[in-house]
Formats: sequence, C-alpha cells, structure tokens
Amino acid sequence: MISIVVLLGGCQKFIDVVPDNVATIENAFSLRNEAEKYLFTCYSYLPKNANPLLNTGFLAGDEVWLPVAQREILGSNWHIARGAQSINNVLVNNWDGANDRTKISDEPLSYFRAIRDCNIFIENVSDLSKVPDLNADERSRWLGEVKFLKAYYHFLLMRAYGPIPIIRDNLPLDATAEQVRVEQRPVDEVVDYLVQLLDEAVATSVPLVIQDRALQLGRITKPIILAVKANILLTAASPLFNGNSDFSTFKNVKGESLFSPTEDQAKWQRAADAAAAAIESAESAGFILTKFNKAQFGQFKLSDSTVTVLSIGNGFNKRWQDEHIWANSNSQAWNIQRDAMPLLTPEAVVGTARQHLSVPIKIAEMFYSSHGVPISEDKTLDFTNRYTVRTATNNERFYIKEGYQTARLNFDREPRFYASLAFDGSVWFKFDTKSFTDEDTYVVEAKLNQRAGANNHGWINETGYFVRKLVNWEQSFTTSGISYQSYPWPDIRVSDMYLAYAEAENEANGPSANVYKYLDLVRERAGLGGVVESWANYSSNPAKPTTKEGLRDIIRQERTIELAFEGKRFWDLRRWKTAVNSLNQNITGWSVSQERTSDYYRLRTLFPQTFIAPRDYFWPLSERTLLVNPNLVQNVGW
Repeated sequence: MISIVVLLGGCQKFIDVVPDNVATIENAFSLRNEAEKYLFTCYSYLPKNANPLLNTGFLAGDEVWLPVAQREILGSNWHIARGAQSINNVLVNNWDGANDRTKISDEPLSYFRAIRDCNIFIENVSDLSKVPDLNADERSRWLGEVKFLKAYYHFLLMRAYGPIPIIRDNLPLDATAEQVRVEQRPVDEVVDYLVQLLDEAVATSVPLVIQDRALQLGRITKPIILAVKANILLTAASPLFNGNSDFSTFKNVKGESLFSPTEDQAKWQRAADAAAAAIESAESAGFILTKFNKAQFGQFKLSDSTVTVLSIGNGFNKRWQDEHIWANSNSQAWNIQRDAMPLLTPEAVVGTARQHLSVPIKIAEMFYSSHGVPISEDKTLDFTNRYTVRTATNNERFYIKEGYQTARLNFDREPRFYASLAFDGSVWFKFDTKSFTDEDTYVVEAKLNQRAGANNHGWINETGYFVRKLVNWEQSFTTSGISYQSYPWPDIRVSDMYLAYAEAENEANGPSANVYKYLDLVRERAGLGGVVESWANYSSNPAKPTTKEGLRDIIRQERTIELAFEGKRFWDLRRWKTAVNSLNQNITGWSVSQERTSDYYRLRTLFPQTFIAPRDYFWPLSERTLLVNPNLVQNVGW
C-alpha cells in the first residue's frame, strides 16, 4: 500500500515556479526516508477513479446517470453531462484546481501542481550529492517512476484541455514575469515530449513485476509505462488530435498552429507498435485474460452460463487479478460498489445498497445479441419490438428468473450484458447464496414497492438498469452486517491493450489476422465466437469485418462493451470525434415509479443531452487563469 503524505509546499503564484520553502525542500532530500515521502507525494495526485465523483469519464458522459434528487453523490462530472460546463466555473478544473466541487479536501487538485512536485523530485534525486543513503538502483527506479508520473499528469491535462504548456523544468524564483507566462504548445510537440519521458522511464530500474507484493503493489512497473505510452499514442493518432480541421485556425500567442489539419497515417502505425510492445511486456510479466476458477469454489453447483458471467466480472472487480496491468492501490473500490448495489435482501437498506448508479437504455442496447453481433444486425433474432414484455422460460433461468416478465431487450443477449448490468427480473448470483447453486439465487425486483424499486427518495435507480460490473461477486448481506470485497481500481487491463492494438493496427494497415486475433481473445473470454465467424453466420452485414471502415465500427463497439463503466467511453467518444453524435441523444429509462409491468416498461426521457462541437471536445480555461497568464489562449468555442 502506498502511503500518501501532504505536500510540503507554500503558495503557488504560477504553475511552474519553485516554491519559496527552500529549507523544507532541502530537508526533504537529505535522507532516503524523507525523499521517499516526497516520492509518495508525487503518487498522491493519481486520479481516485474508484470514486465515481472523481472519475471524470464515469459520470461526465452518457454511460451512467444519477437521480435528479441526488443523495450523498454530488459530482461536478455529472453536471458536465448535463451541459453545465462554463468559463465562469470550470467543472473538474484540473488546470488550476479552483472552483472544483469534486475536491475532497481543502487542497484543490491541479495537475500542474503535481508536475511541479515531480520536477522538484527529479531535480533533487538526479543530484548525486542529495539523498546520500539512496543506492544507485533505487535512485534509478524512483526517477523512472516520477518521470512516468510527470508524463501521465501532462497527458491527463492534454486529454481534457488539448494544447497545454510543457513544463520541462521548474523556473527559479528570480524568473521574469514573461518567463513564467508559459504558452500552449502544439499537440504533436506535447506528445513527443511525453513519449520521450516514458522512454527514459522504461530504461531505468523500474521493475517488470512487483516483488514485494505486501508493500509495493500499485507502484509503477515497465508494463504500466508501456501501456500508458500506447494509450497516449492511440489518442494522438485519433481524429480529435490527428488532422482535425475544426481546429485548423487555433494558434498560440506566438502564432504557431496547435493542431495539424493534415492527417498523418504514420501516427496509427506508431500507436500499433507501442501497443504491441505493451502487450509483449505485459505478457512477459504474466498478465493474462483471467477466467473464473470453478474448482476453487467446489461448494457451489454452477452452470457454464454463470461461470462465464463470473469470469467477465472477476476480470474487472476482483483484487489484484492477473489481468490488471495497472491497479491503483490508493483508489479502493468500496463505496462505488455500494452506490451500484440494488436492494436484494431484507437485510439490505439504502445505507448499504444505494442503487443510484443507473445505466441509460441506449447503453444497454449497445451490448451484442447472444450471437455476438449488434442487435440491429442480428438476422436470426428480432429486436424490433425490444421494448415489449416477454416471459422468461426455463432455458433463460440463469440470466432471468423463470416465469418473470421483463423487456424483450433483456433476452438473447451476450454474457457481458448479464455480467455488466442487472435489471428487473435478472438473476444475481453471489457468494452468500444459501442454496449454493445458481438454480436458486437472488433476483432483482425493481418495480415500485418491490425490494429494489424506486421507493426511497434520491436512492433510486432512474433507468431500471443497475451497474452489476462494479460489484464483486463475494459481496454479502447478513443479519450481522454487510461485506463488500474491496479492490484497487483497475486503470489498465489486458483487454484494454488488446483492443488498443486492434484499433491502431486496423487504422494503419486494415483488417488482418493479428487484428482478428486480439479481438477474438477478448470475445472468447466473453463466451462469443470470433469476429469473422460471428458476422458471417449471424449478421445482416456479413462482410463488415473485411473492410477497414466496417472493422473500425466493430472495434469501437467491442471497446464500448468490454470497457463499459470504467470511465473509458467518455474519452473514446472525444478522441474518435463521435461525441457530437452520441451525446446529442436523449437519456432514457423505464418508468421506474410504476408498479404494474405494463406501466413500468414504458420508455421515459430523463434528460435531453446536448453536445456542442467543436467547443465541448475540450474544457475551457477559467477567466482567472487567462488573467494571470495572458500568454494563454482560450480553447475554441469558449
């Protein structure tokens, strides 16, 4: 477990000025123990993505919705989803940290402040006269970790704000006013600098795997560095950053173009090569797509359907899985499970199962049919009347309670649908099932006046779809209390890298055996057939996987499904430049305040979501920031 210490710092007037507490800084690098505290300070700025209010992508898009009557879950990110971003009160303001309602302490979260601390660390630990009791191997490792963190914090800013200043070094106290007034740099220059930092980091003594698992899990490793490099280059190759004509006139104060209007195909090859290297490193470190070990839980009698659902779930929500290339030990997923959990038993109350993380119907529709193709393309299963009601049979009993009436949309879906979502009538097998079998286990009953219904003001599920993926199957309710099996939030999984490679390789060279290979590895764990086979047998567009454009659509949907509710879709829609389509649709759900089945399954509009392009692709800079530094220019549209 990484300890977090409070920053030893004074007032910061500009984002890259060395603080004036020089004596304190000198003391911080006098001995190894003190320097290690500063190392952990650099780590402490990592996003706490297990907190739905601090995971920007989790609530700021269209994947997860909240009740309007919010109870104990008030987040700036959800207000972005509702169109409230502005220059007067910049939400999720990671530029200067001001006016941010997501902050959980008196210290605002500014990634420029994080970069400043990283620069202080690098400058002092690179000085061999400092920290005399630090051996060469550990010095190299620590420098590699902090160079990685410095690059990562720059990337988080670039992803949100587009062109940003590059803070290579902190400026001295006697720097002139003009020196501290840094300007945005072209995005290609930013990317090249981040890649340089990451290449330097991976060449240090940063380990391939963590040996001291009791104390150091969560620390940076070579597979993490290479995976982040791959994600940065994937972002840089994507349409938002690569040949974006919408920003062709966007220039900094020096008159330099901040975006190239010409697409560079070589960027996709660079991203594909980086993803391939990341996969090779991860696999050499033992990272694999994990599956549920049925033999380990021999007391349970489980169907193959339930085993597949548990394999999918454990790939995300089981602690320190072999699939987790990067899991943040300082961001434990406990509260988020409670926020997602429906009321299933008499022992459960809203304080322990708040059930207010809701999934819009359009997201439920994005999961494949049981044949592994989009429900709009399946030529053998008819989803035309998907909002009508159907009664579950014995054949469907491992997913839906036999004899229960629920929407046709919930039938004939792929295993990831049932592993990721729960709904009125869905079966929810978990560890405390008294029958020790999935033939007789928990069922979600979500209509008004049923146990998981919209009965408690503010603690309701607004759409009728619950986020099951977030809850580890070993959760239990008993008369003596509740238990959630907490897990470090997985920021990067093996499947993320497989899909990153497939996307970049397809864009660089078109469909190939290698692209199909990594797509099919992800699909096989999900209980689905290969891409080419599934489309040939079941799709009304059987040739779709054979063209770059068709396979692009498949890869994007596969990524949306596999990485659902991890905070990735929000950023993907932006880098693909498809947010203008996806985020200009109504957020809809079932009529959850109704008792009768026929009334409950009526489509209801919760919110008419809007996205203004190109403005909303990037955050604005606050008016205060522009006043302090006139060398900065406001983002397009703001």
